[in-house]
Amino acid sequence: MNQPQFVEVSSRDNPLIKDLRKLVQVASHSRKLGRFWVEGEHLCQAALAHDWVPQIALFAQSAWASSLCSLGQSAHKTVVVPDALFHTVSALESSASIGFVMELPKAAAIQAGVASVILDRVQDPGNVGSILRSAAAFGFRQVIALKGSANVWNAKVLRAGMGAHFGLHLVEGVEPHMLEALGLPLIVTSSHQGRSLHHQQLPWPCAWVLGHEGQGIQETLLSRASLTVRIAQPGGEESLNVAAAAAICLHASAIAQA
Repeated sequence: MNQPQFVEVSSRDNPLIKDLRKLVQVASHSRKLGRFWVEGEHLCQAALAHDWVPQIALFAQSAWASSLCSLGQSAHKTVVVPDALFHTVSALESSASIGFVMELPKAAAIQAGVASVILDRVQDPGNVGSILRSAAAFGFRQVIALKGSANVWNAKVLRAGMGAHFGLHLVEGVEPHMLEALGLPLIVTSSHQGRSLHHQQLPWPCAWVLGHEGQGIQETLLSRASLTVRIAQPGGEESLNVAAAAAICLHASAIAQA
């Protein structure tokens, strides 16, 4: 087994720093390099807790001099830079002083029979990250993103997911017909159709379909749904944010199968 590398860098023109800056700040660069960036103690710890191995652990000197240095022990390469240089790489207004470069997972196939959340062209990164977080919290171990959904490894999605990514089976670029492989009843929500969620017996395992922020769920999926439920909204709002609706529905499933 090769010994992990340790490097100290002080120049902003160092090729490694330039590559890291592109990876963090240019969204398309992640796909090109097959890597993604996670920043901050919480996300780094979440990755390690699920046995993900960092390709590179980047530390600001202040973090390296603290107990945070232990987070870099499993990385293939550890890089320590002055705090000011770390800030030029960071994607955050107030940088966290530690970040990991992780290898993008290989394209995954749908796992049959696994309780799932299906993203039907959900495009806002904050919504996608929040939905992943709810999925992990309420026992849904697979998230399937149909074509047109936000990249689940987008930096904003990662931050909103708060570490949920690392414990989920994530499948991207799926066409609707490919959902046949799931072998589970599809459940959809409507603001005006179906029986009230809290008066409905929910199947388990199941797959909840969550639709585009403006257009909702596409007709091909609505026609294949085994169940349509309505979330009670006594306040009279027209509809809920998709991430809020997801949390309500996934929680209802968790209670039903507890």
